[in-house]
Amino acid sequence: MKIYELISGLSDGRFDDQLKRLYGSSEKAVIRNRARYLSAAENFSRLYPECEEIRVFSASGRTEVGGNHTDHQHGCVFAAAVSLDIIGIVRFHNDGVIRIKSEGYMADEIKLSSFEVNDAEKGTPAALIRGIAAKFTEMGVNIGGFDAYFTSEVLSGSGLSSSAAFEVIIATIIDYGYNEGSSDAVEIAKIGQYAENVYFGKARGLMDQMVCAAGGFVAVDFADPDKPVINSIDFDFEKAGYSVCVTDTKGSHSELTEDYSAISAEMRHVAEALGCEYLRDADEGEFYEKLPELRKSCTDRELLRAAHFFAENARAVEEARALMEGDTEYFFELVNQSGASSAELLQNLYPSGEPQSQPITLAIMLSKRFLNGSGAVRVHGGGFAGTIQAFVPNYLTNDYVMEMERVFGEGSCYVLSIRPVGGYELSEQ
Repeated sequence: MKIYELISGLSDGRFDDQLKRLYGSSEKAVIRNRARYLSAAENFSRLYPECEEIRVFSASGRTEVGGNHTDHQHGCVFAAAVSLDIIGIVRFHNDGVIRIKSEGYMADEIKLSSFEVNDAEKGTPAALIRGIAAKFTEMGVNIGGFDAYFTSEVLSGSGLSSSAAFEVIIATIIDYGYNEGSSDAVEIAKIGQYAENVYFGKARGLMDQMVCAAGGFVAVDFADPDKPVINSIDFDFEKAGYSVCVTDTKGSHSELTEDYSAISAEMRHVAEALGCEYLRDADEGEFYEKLPELRKSCTDRELLRAAHFFAENARAVEEARALMEGDTEYFFELVNQSGASSAELLQNLYPSGEPQSQPITLAIMLSKRFLNGSGAVRVHGGGFAGTIQAFVPNYLTNDYVMEMERVFGEGSCYVLSIRPVGGYELSEQ
């Protein structure tokens, strides 16, 4: 579309149905996101004033509902795409380069003449861009290049999977622009995971990318990671009388790679002691029977984390089933159990090297005190820093937001809607 067509279409409401699908049906959400797209279009025009033909893309963040750190052991997870997203204004060309300017960050420029892993790029957006482009090229896709301006509401280091959302929007842009949109959600997710593991240098399971790519409530079984079993579940928390709230406790994930990697490594060590590569293949009964022997080769923390996996893996399946059956009371019971297990067994509420700083633990305590037995609360995502998740009765939501922001600052508590689609291109209709 022409950039003036996007601007005029946003102004006169022609894109409102699509905005409602992505961000919820409230007038406030539509108006706010109209303004976001208009601002992004204007910023793109400042970068590329000669450009007229553009395309517009979006990729969501995700909220983990169940299955805390189970995916990297080929386990089950339950998560949902949310209304916080990255949007991108894009022009395609054949210059053999990808240029991306993200709001608030330096621009990245990746020449498509080299796809080798660059150690100097590890841990940067450039590494993800190069890795995704490399994977598409390996698949036989001829990428000409593109210029893009991004703006994001998926907070970096918040546990809402900003890196996965970034990977999904890059992969979606390339797929739609050069691959006729032929890659499904599983393939898009795997491409993102490949870039993060190999080029970015961070070990990560497939759950984050899978949910950001698929959209909606998603139950995923990673018993065979090459062919994950995906089930979408239709459930509306708002109609059930509850809001999904995520509070950013202002701790960052950015320096915690070792803490995350340790969880996966420690679980695999226990699996190997049980004669398996991953805990999903181990027998839970054998694990408890052999605890005295396992303590000779495994640390106590490794064993506690393995115990968390066994219970959490089953819990994720039960949580999905509870929502399918509309049993919110049982669902909330399971969510609270998950939170307790993450705190006591998985031990990912704060970095082991910084016991004096515990914003997640503090936020959970305050939430439990406020909710007083209603709804549920747990650590959100990878843990150690970042966010908590709470299911709050609608009549308490405004007061809950005020209480969280009283402690963690204005704008720290988000009331989310569940987004039914993953990587998305805004189109004229």
